[in-house]
Amino acid sequence: MADAELLISDDDAPPEVRVAIAHAPAELRGAVRTMLALDRQFASILATTSEPMLGQVRLAWWRDRLTEPLETMPKGNPLLEAISATWGPSRVSLAPLADGWEALLVADDLDDATIFRFAEGREAAWSGLAGLARQGARTNAIRQAARVWALGDLASNISDPDEKALVLSHAETLAQAALVLPRKLRPLAILGSLARRSLALGGAPLLGDRGAALTAFRVGIFGR
Repeated sequence: MADAELLISDDDAPPEVRVAIAHAPAELRGAVRTMLALDRQFASILATTSEPMLGQVRLAWWRDRLTEPLETMPKGNPLLEAISATWGPSRVSLAPLADGWEALLVADDLDDATIFRFAEGREAAWSGLAGLARQGARTNAIRQAARVWALGDLASNISDPDEKALVLSHAETLAQAALVLPRKLRPLAILGSLARRSLALGGAPLLGDRGAALTAFRVGIFGR
C-alpha cells in the first residue's frame, strides 16, 4: 500500500460506502477506496461551489491529472498519488467521473440528459475497476449495477419531488432484477443491491434502516 493511500480516510464516507469498501478483496481494496474517495471529492466540489464555472475549473484539473502520463503527475496531492499507486495507467478510466459530476454541476434543472451523463460517469469508473480486476466477463451486469447505484444514490439525495420522480423513472427498468456479479466486485454488488432497495422504496436512504443493514449483510456474505 502506498504511503499516500494511508492518508485517505473513509470516515467522511456514507455508511453504505464504508460497508462496500470493507468487503473489497485485499488486492483491490486500495483501488476501490481511492475511486470512491474521488467520487466524494467531486461531490464536495458540487456542494461547495457557488459559481459553476469555478467548479468546472476544479473538475477539469482532476480530469487532466487522471489522463496525463504518470511520469508528469504533480506531487503533493495525497488522493491523486494514492489513485496513481492503486490504479496505475488504468486511472484514465476514472476521468468520466468528472464528466458525470460536471453534468450535475452545470444543469439548471435535472433532465434526462443530465441523469444519463451522471450515471454514465459512475458506470465507466466501475467498468474500469472490473478491468483492473480482470472481471470483464459480466460486463453488462457490471454496467447495470453501477447505473442502479448511481441512480439510487442520486434519488436518495434529491429533495425536489419532481426531480426525484424523474430519477426513479429512469431506474424503473434497470432496478427490476437482482444482478449476480463476480466475487471480486462484491463492493458494487452491495451498493447496487442497496440502491435497488432504495429505489423500490421511492428513493430512501441507501443504508438508513434495519432492512437495508440486513441487505448489506446478506449481499456481503452471499453476493445477492
